[in-house]
Amino acid sequence: MTNISELSTFRALILAAGVGLRLGNGRPTGAHLPKALLRFGGRSLLERHLDILRCAQIRDVTIVVGYREEEIRAELNGRIGNDLHLVVNPDFEMGSVVSLHVGQRVLEGGTPVILMDADVLYDARLMKRLLHSKNQNCLLLDRDIEPGDEPVKLCVSNGRIVDFHKRPQVPHEWHGESVGFFRFDADCATELARRAKHHVEAGRTHLEYEEPIQEMILSSRPERFGYEDISGLPWTEIDFPEDVVKAQALLGKLA
Repeated sequence: MTNISELSTFRALILAAGVGLRLGNGRPTGAHLPKALLRFGGRSLLERHLDILRCAQIRDVTIVVGYREEEIRAELNGRIGNDLHLVVNPDFEMGSVVSLHVGQRVLEGGTPVILMDADVLYDARLMKRLLHSKNQNCLLLDRDIEPGDEPVKLCVSNGRIVDFHKRPQVPHEWHGESVGFFRFDADCATELARRAKHHVEAGRTHLEYEEPIQEMILSSRPERFGYEDISGLPWTEIDFPEDVVKAQALLGKLA
């Protein structure tokens, strides 16, 4: 289990550059707020992320911004600097692998990294499970998963992760939904940066950031990646208008 002194060496990378057209019912760029600025209980998702990370002793946080970045800067209201950094993805309408590549400095920084989607409302116990897992490279999964191709699936056989995709390609015993939060040790984070760079330089900018993670899982020894089952803890990713309603209903359940 990771101790408090080790947590202080972690860096967090939050991907918050996307347009979120599905939430905006397909409206064009500029018609709605960045999802990270959606407010629940009077606090934005971004503020909630930063508070949870701070309570977990994660001080060094980088946020990848793009769509309406000036409003995210305004939300942070002078907090940028020291251990809170913004980096800009000017190609934010492309796949999120580009945002991952923009965060290369963090991934190659020689420290463990927490990689996070910005569009998740969640119980702080999820982050605690991730940070204190015995797995140095760890993904979170929820067994309560909706059917269909929308959820990103984390597939398990014999207690090991064998695939990670919306449309799994590897036979497996069971799967859960990925929360969108990841813990990588320094070596794995560096490899992830290399794989993201390779895709972007090869022109595969349409890919999502999960693609290079899947590649690492499929090409690594089985024990390299582990998972924490957070089934039963409240959380939701916010992609569609109905997810906003779900998030509001979860507020009273959050620790």
